[in-house]
Amino acid sequence: MLMDKAYEGDRTRKPARTQRFVPVVPPKTNRQKSWRFDKKLYKRRNEVERFFRRLKGFRRIFTRYDKLTIMSCSFLQLAMIYELLRNVV
Repeated sequence: MLMDKAYEGDRTRKPARTQRFVPVVPPKTNRQKSWRFDKKLYKRRNEVERFFRRLKGFRRIFTRYDKLTIMSCSFLQLAMIYELLRNVV
């Protein structure tokens, strides 16, 4: 489970571990007892954030113009495919 530094507290990490997730979050610098985390995987979190920012460019998705859920989900899938193909070419 990739998490931002803001969620590095014990109150957030402990429930994630009880649900068998491995929290990937760096400890804050003022933390007394630090832990190891996968730095390469944590850097990939930025890619996910940038992908969602690009999806926000499709106004139709975030303003929910479509009344039916199936239409909203379909357009979301279409936008995701468009963004993925745009990055490949």
